[in-house]
Amino acid sequence: MSLKIAPAKGKLGILTPGMGAVSTTFMAGVEAVKKGFGEPVGSLTQLGTIRLGKRTDNRTPRIQDFVPLASLNQLVFGGWDIYEDNAYESADNAKVLQPALLEKVKPSLRKIKPMKAVFDKRYVKRIDGPNVKTKGSLAEKAEALMEDMATFKKTNGCDRLVVIWCGSTEVHHKPAKVHQTLQAFEKGLAKNDPDIAPSQVYAYAALKAGVPFANGAPNLTHDIPALLGLARDNNVPVCGKDFKTGQTYMKTLLAPGLKARMLGCSGWFSTNILGNRDGEVLEDPGSFKTKEETKLSVLDQILQPNLYPQLYKDLYHSVKINYYPPRGDEKEGWDNIDIFGWLGYPMQIKIDFLCRDSILAAPIVLDLVLFLDLAQRAGMKGIQEWLSFYFKAPMTAPGLYPEHDIFIQLMKLKNTLRWMRGEDLITHLGLEYYD
Repeated sequence: MSLKIAPAKGKLGILTPGMGAVSTTFMAGVEAVKKGFGEPVGSLTQLGTIRLGKRTDNRTPRIQDFVPLASLNQLVFGGWDIYEDNAYESADNAKVLQPALLEKVKPSLRKIKPMKAVFDKRYVKRIDGPNVKTKGSLAEKAEALMEDMATFKKTNGCDRLVVIWCGSTEVHHKPAKVHQTLQAFEKGLAKNDPDIAPSQVYAYAALKAGVPFANGAPNLTHDIPALLGLARDNNVPVCGKDFKTGQTYMKTLLAPGLKARMLGCSGWFSTNILGNRDGEVLEDPGSFKTKEETKLSVLDQILQPNLYPQLYKDLYHSVKINYYPPRGDEKEGWDNIDIFGWLGYPMQIKIDFLCRDSILAAPIVLDLVLFLDLAQRAGMKGIQEWLSFYFKAPMTAPGLYPEHDIFIQLMKLKNTLRWMRGEDLITHLGLEYYD
């Protein structure tokens, strides 16, 4: 039996808290693809295929033909930001895309003007801007965000909305009493509880309004009991957290290969240089601590040192991020990996990934908003673990460890799509070919 999925009719509004390099690269890229100025490279929803049935059946449709996704022509963009620049000005300032390409999509981007943001300097210390909501309690600011969503939806004639956090990394903080129940959280909003971060206000507003929410940063946002309960009660799908782009993407490719061959690892030293706004924000130790936790957790979960102590128990893992303005958005991630093989003989692997952070993140944003919209139209709610493929720190049910192996994550994603359409799940057992 396949799920009953409502058709993707009408316009889909995409709202991003944060209209910086990532979100404007995503918006400009979609407009460029629509106009034939580029290809959606890196997007599973646009270029990926899915095998159905046996290998001998030769059934491999494109994912966008297999499940009813919204088309690029149905997408409408908006967002909030502490700066007043429209999407064209922000993209021009970010200097991710070439000026010649930006000029071609300038008319569309100039129309996207940021709404006033919910901002708290205590949570993002290295930047500040004038375009913020200053009146009222956090509860009133949440109401204002819901009004923003309703106004955007009506003004742009949207049938549905999705909110995806593309803002800065907030300082590290742990769940508190105010995060445990919805009642406590709403009281905290009314009293301006300092343990409620701006990203949590956005998540609350979206979930209260029945809008799917994704978290692209490592913040403690909707991964708290109060908001996860709200998502389930309001039948809203959610996912997160922290887009898996550069260095961590490399780790989720390489570490499963080392473990698959039972090769040991004694040390993994990672350092990054980048000069965009994200790098500037991460200069603050509090924000870096938030990012560091998601980047460090990946290897431990993949390599499972408790199961393979002779291979990984004493692994030394270090992650550094350095703000280097001349590099801009063109991040460089360097890894030194000390491994050992038969009889403990040492070897080394060096990775120098000269990547473009926002170029890698933009197709992730596209896939997530389309898949979240699909999930909601299919009646799915709460944590969408099948979207772990896109995140450094995938959200899971309480007490369940996250799966970080990117190949297992991809199998989970595609099997979920097969399940949604009533197709057989692919196990890759293969014995049926040899009966």
